[in-house]
Amino acid sequence: MSLQPWFVEMLVCPKSKKPLIYFSEEQFLFCPESRLKYRIEDEVPVLLPEEGELMDEAQTSALLARAKELGLSSS
Repeated sequence: MSLQPWFVEMLVCPKSKKPLIYFSEEQFLFCPESRLKYRIEDEVPVLLPEEGELMDEAQTSALLARAKELGLSSS
């Protein structure tokens, strides 16, 4: 099950305080500013910076390109 759009719009990265991009098929949230990828477990985002996966520049670019391709954006 996917997160509701209104819920995702309220979420921000706890580290950067910037909006997140929601990849619903893979069930994760991504913050381009902090380059952190946050997992979602049982429909609950795990928004703890120490639990986030830090993406390198190449991974960040790939995720942003994919988000653009899918028509996703940060709120």
